[in-house]
Amino acid sequence: MNKWLTFIFLLLSISAISQTLIEGRIVDEKGDPLPSAIVLEKANGQTHMADPDGKVRWSTTSPLPIELEVRALGYRVESFTLNAFRPFVIRMIPKNVELGTVEVKDRKEGQMSSFRLRNIEGTAVYAGKKTELIRPDDLPSNLAANNARQIFSRIPGLNIWESDDGGIQLGVGARGLNPNRTSEFNTRVNGYDLSADALGYPETYYTPAAESLERIEVVRGAASLQYGTQFGGMINFVHKTGPEDQPFEFTTRNSIGSYGFFNTFNSLGGHKGGLRYYGYAQYKKGDGWRPNSEYEYRDIYGSVSYEVGPRLKLGLDITSMAYLAHQPGGLTDRQFEEDPTQSFRSRNWFRVNWNILAFHLDLDMNESTHLNSRTFGLFAGRDALGLLSRINRIDDPSLPRDLIMDEYANVGNETRLLHRYQISEQPQALLTGVRIYRGNLHRQQGLAPNGEEPEFSFQNPDRLEGSDYRFPSTNLAWFTENVFHLSERWTLTPGIRFEFIDTRSDGYYRLIQTDQAGNILVDEVVDDSREDQRTIFLAGIGMGYHPVEFAELYFNFSQNYRAINFNDMRVVNPNQKVDPDLQDERGFNLDIGFRGNWKGWVDWDVSGFLLHYGNRIGTILKVDEELQIPIRYRTNVASSYSAGMEIFAEADLWKLIKEEKTANSLRLFTNVAVIRARYYDSEESAFEGNQVEWVPPLNIKTGLTFGRGGFHVQGLFTFVSEHFTDATNAVYDPYAVSGIIPTYWVSDVSMGFEWKVWTIEASCNNVTNNSYFTRRAAGYPGPGIIPANPRTFTLTLGLTL
Repeated sequence: MNKWLTFIFLLLSISAISQTLIEGRIVDEKGDPLPSAIVLEKANGQTHMADPDGKVRWSTTSPLPIELEVRALGYRVESFTLNAFRPFVIRMIPKNVELGTVEVKDRKEGQMSSFRLRNIEGTAVYAGKKTELIRPDDLPSNLAANNARQIFSRIPGLNIWESDDGGIQLGVGARGLNPNRTSEFNTRVNGYDLSADALGYPETYYTPAAESLERIEVVRGAASLQYGTQFGGMINFVHKTGPEDQPFEFTTRNSIGSYGFFNTFNSLGGHKGGLRYYGYAQYKKGDGWRPNSEYEYRDIYGSVSYEVGPRLKLGLDITSMAYLAHQPGGLTDRQFEEDPTQSFRSRNWFRVNWNILAFHLDLDMNESTHLNSRTFGLFAGRDALGLLSRINRIDDPSLPRDLIMDEYANVGNETRLLHRYQISEQPQALLTGVRIYRGNLHRQQGLAPNGEEPEFSFQNPDRLEGSDYRFPSTNLAWFTENVFHLSERWTLTPGIRFEFIDTRSDGYYRLIQTDQAGNILVDEVVDDSREDQRTIFLAGIGMGYHPVEFAELYFNFSQNYRAINFNDMRVVNPNQKVDPDLQDERGFNLDIGFRGNWKGWVDWDVSGFLLHYGNRIGTILKVDEELQIPIRYRTNVASSYSAGMEIFAEADLWKLIKEEKTANSLRLFTNVAVIRARYYDSEESAFEGNQVEWVPPLNIKTGLTFGRGGFHVQGLFTFVSEHFTDATNAVYDPYAVSGIIPTYWVSDVSMGFEWKVWTIEASCNNVTNNSYFTRRAAGYPGPGIIPANPRTFTLTLGLTL
């Protein structure tokens, strides 16, 4: 590797001696970049294509002046003469449009805060796919508490679990997929893996600080071809990289709030020459609104990148997060109705440490070909301590507790190559890439000491009462997609992906059986191992059509696949059992929609979807044959489908009424998801036609924001209709691990003001103080109903230097 890098550096150095670098940027009439724009040197006929940021650069031996011509899809051809070797900017004019006064504004002053991803972003292809883009800094919300309900409010169809006070863990599901730790999405940060194990245990225990994020990219089920086999799609948290034009910037944001909430966020960033850096440190703590719910959290992140030359950039990211949370446990339905602030667990604790190291390389091999390679390692752990038994059992402090300890050690590399070319003067793009991944999870379960302190140690480490397993996994993948511009209005994007997956388990579990008097009848250690190798082929195709310049009709079909995870192989939980013959899941996502943005004043995306989930894994309520008590049984329940409409629209009402220049904005957004999800083709007749769990038939979020200068105020309203939590559609369970999630609604208000280097923000969540819940847990942090937060207040003071 070192020899190859040295060779590349020598080539670049020799080239720099004999050639002169030309740099420029191609933008539209608003100043936004025009990716795939083509610059033609008239003298020699050479063409150079702009990157996703609209930037174009090449080396030349030609003398000045140089005659250039610029072309971009949907824009007039521009010709100009380069008289000096200095960076240039070309502003393109749309075809058949008269150019009036153009006003380029900062996003804080009235532009839409939610966008879509472009057809090509870096070395990723999104043409014809349903995508969303969130810029947290543009949201008129208080970001200190990482409130997912507010951050993801503009994305239709998301079902969000609200089960912790500090926004520490993210629980997001879509289209009838379980929100549990966002496990049905491929979750990433800066393009590399964030979850515990992308294949065998795709749960996410770490959510980056919203205050540190440049953007959040969301791609629905069509992401399976590029990113892997999750049905939900992909969520990518992209950190800021520091200011573009200054060597040093310091930001501090400090927040206080209800129930002892305190958050401090401090960041440094800068850009000088070829060096760019950004880092932050965050600390938060709170007492929680229920007894036994205090928490303490710290998060440190740092990144540095360096442009070795005009074509090569290297970078390094480091993340280190840790937190300790006291968990108050769940409630039965009756307990929740009596008093949702109650807690019947004082000995439950949860501890997480999350460390990620990533190295990335970007190489412009020539004007048309770009290589991106990310090598990453995740070294982390999570420990759950407490009582797993039903919530109506008294927690005796003299008795030992259950302890589940996980250690993750994963390494991987994902390398992508994007090549731009032309056919009949139409720009095309080919993406291909490979992924190599090796994961290893070590999981132990046994009894821990009694008492109430967070003592994470086993009583009998050499003979655990539960189990001791290692779960190694290997994943090799190759994928390719091609964006074909059939004309100025049509695009066609076919793609395929091959996966080799090898998941294994090797360890033992302890088999202990007692009679009803508690006398031990059987106590033996059972050695257990399992290996499952499979090769998967996925295919998909996307299409886009622009009937007018500002709108697009799109269609996408992509196959999906999801492997059984390590929890399904072996876990000891008295509330849940797993079918030993559990099988992987297969299916597809289909989207068809109409989206656009008119003059930056109205933004919309109206789409229909169909999600087919074959051999679906779900939970049913049944009676344990040995213990003769109700349990949740996890098995391949049936096939299922989710079909519906997802509607998003946002308009600046002020600018629609008054088109002249104004400092005011009045933005109204609404997103609505109407979903029908049913089981079919089930061996259990009781499931046929049942509603799929975790699918609200109606999900509405709407908000109104007023802004003037540096001031803004927003009201947000969320409505989620009643839905089930298991495949049997149980309405009531005396132990509260199954049953319905009743219809709920909640409203939030936030405001902020920016003046020079100062920022002040205030928010009130759940203004009407509604009592509701979004989750019934079978294990941690329950079992039982996990109540959502009551009315809370937060105040933030920020300073940027």
